[in-house]
Amino acid sequence: MRGHTMTLSFPPFTRWVKRLIICYAAVFLLLYIFEAFAPRAGGYFKAVLSLVPAFVTHGWIWQLVTYSFLHEGFFHFLFNALTLWMFGSQFEMDWGSKQFLEFFLFCVVGAALVTVGVSYTGVGHISPYTRTEGASGGIFGILAAFGLLYGDREIMLFPIPISIKAKYFVIGLVFIALLGAIQSAGPNPGSNVAYFAHLGGLFFGFVYVRFLPRRGFLYAVSERYYGMRNDYYRAKRRKAAKKFEVYMRKHGENPGRFDEFGNYIPPDEKKNGEGKSGWVN
Repeated sequence: MRGHTMTLSFPPFTRWVKRLIICYAAVFLLLYIFEAFAPRAGGYFKAVLSLVPAFVTHGWIWQLVTYSFLHEGFFHFLFNALTLWMFGSQFEMDWGSKQFLEFFLFCVVGAALVTVGVSYTGVGHISPYTRTEGASGGIFGILAAFGLLYGDREIMLFPIPISIKAKYFVIGLVFIALLGAIQSAGPNPGSNVAYFAHLGGLFFGFVYVRFLPRRGFLYAVSERYYGMRNDYYRAKRRKAAKKFEVYMRKHGENPGRFDEFGNYIPPDEKKNGEGKSGWVN
């Protein structure tokens, strides 16, 4: 995958990329209708679903995810949708739908937690009651992962007909996000862009790729669960095997053998220390 140039052909609409974009478009259209015909309902809708740190710390934890479905304007929605399509499809094809969705939500929630934490420091002229909207945290996480995994792949800076390696593109995004965060922390912020959410998404995308299990949280947890379950049943079989041996010896019978997993090996089926009982976990 390394060293290839991204062509001008469009990537496929993978399952969860398509579903997310449809959800973003539906929510955007619904809010547009609310603002046109029922602005009070639209305001309530935003207050409940957008990220407000003070509300999150008082139990509205769904906002750590739902804020990503709201977008302030058409170009905000368009940038996030196109970037999700162009870059997210690659990960869903490589990792599968479950791990891609896990990764995207990990970055979305991570960016939200960074925003909540920063809001209580007063940095960036944001307060616990400042509202944050948009999927940019998850999008920047995707871009960070793309730069790490496909850093030598060249991408086109549409609509400018210039190609650049993905790793340099991501470095440029990090630089812009840092400058924006520094400017927002100054006396004249001049922008309502959530740069700290962008930085949070970049950071959590980096963490996921570099430090988390290669096949994701869910796979690692399920493997651990089944491993613990199998260890438990093997321990039970070993304990039952010892009781069986004691019982058979008391009655003067040959108890046969048991392997290391507690599987019974009848006396007439000994062969190289292996049994054929079929109790395997």
